[in-house]
Amino acid sequence: MTGVLVALGGNALQRAGGDGSWREARSRMAQVAPVLAEVARTARPLVVTHGNGPQVGVLLRQNELGAGEVPARPLDVLGAETQGQIGYLVQTELSRALRRARLARSVLTVISRMEVRARDPAFRHPSKPVGRFYTETEARLLRKENGWVLVHDVARGGWRRVVPSPRPVRWLEGTAVRHLLGSSRGAEWIPVVTGGGGIPVVRRANGAFEGVEAVIDKDLGAALVSHELGLRRLAIVTDVPAVATAFGRSGERWLGKVSRSEMAAWSRAGEFGEGSMGPKVEAALEFLAGGGREVVISDIPSLPRALRGEAGTRIR
Repeated sequence: MTGVLVALGGNALQRAGGDGSWREARSRMAQVAPVLAEVARTARPLVVTHGNGPQVGVLLRQNELGAGEVPARPLDVLGAETQGQIGYLVQTELSRALRRARLARSVLTVISRMEVRARDPAFRHPSKPVGRFYTETEARLLRKENGWVLVHDVARGGWRRVVPSPRPVRWLEGTAVRHLLGSSRGAEWIPVVTGGGGIPVVRRANGAFEGVEAVIDKDLGAALVSHELGLRRLAIVTDVPAVATAFGRSGERWLGKVSRSEMAAWSRAGEFGEGSMGPKVEAALEFLAGGGREVVISDIPSLPRALRGEAGTRIR
């Protein structure tokens, strides 16, 4: 096995219907960490990214509940906070798993900014849902007081805030991490980077970078990080063991080894949902189009076998 970037979903640390407690997060990560340690045995370098959707949702709710006493923090700051808390969690549990596996490797969290273009069309058309659902009365008030864009979810019967989801163009801390991994002892490090897709920042006229209220797709961010670090393999972890066509319908078919052209054709045909597998497939195709060799999509239990070509979906 060569070097690989493993992109964890935010739900790897907080399951749907869970209580959202720190104890739950530690328990979930304690299950993920031994799998990452098994991958670390042969993957050099190993780089980890992660989602942060559930965790940002918690912080947004804390903002709301504490607004009468503590000033609310903007979304880019909440993204930075989740990078710190999730990075700490990964460092703690993965370091423990590495010691048990007798692997002399160290985990390092890098608070990571991702440059986006100020003129990205996404800023004119917010589309990424964040936070909880609101009643119509609450939504009307939030539009007036905060200037939020909210959309109605007919299926769930509520209103939800949507924010821009611009495409990442450059990882600002990439050069530093590349130098670290290329150093004489670089193989000893496991960096945890660009959590939640990275903190979105734009370059202003004076050359300085400034955070913006947006959310970057974590898998597109992972694809860009893989390119910037020169990694040829990307593993996207989700909550199902592989990608399927006709998912949940008659004729469901789980995909094993497939070509990039086959996956692109299924994507164009609308086989993969926009809110589920679609963004992962899009990121996989972008990574391969940019020179990547292989993308693996699987769940955590299947990951080591998927990287050996024995499970999951492998797109080459």
